[in-house]
Amino acid sequence: MKNETTSQQEFLFGKRNYIFMMIGIAFIALGFIFMAGGGSDDPNVFNEEIYNWQRIRLAPTLVIIGLGIEIYAILLNPKK
Repeated sequence: MKNETTSQQEFLFGKRNYIFMMIGIAFIALGFIFMAGGGSDDPNVFNEEIYNWQRIRLAPTLVIIGLGIEIYAILLNPKK
């Protein structure tokens, strides 16, 4: 008789880790979407929309929050 061992493949992270990772990716993507745009079609005309509070304050804050959530998701104990 042969001893066959069936090894189940386990994921590196648990379900909660992946949920938090998806939330972090959503925050980062939303931050980059808020940063996009604001340019002018005519290079000789300066558009003041580039200095909108949404691009200067909100978007980088969302990206940093998203990176914090990603770090938390990686360090979260999946066994708990």
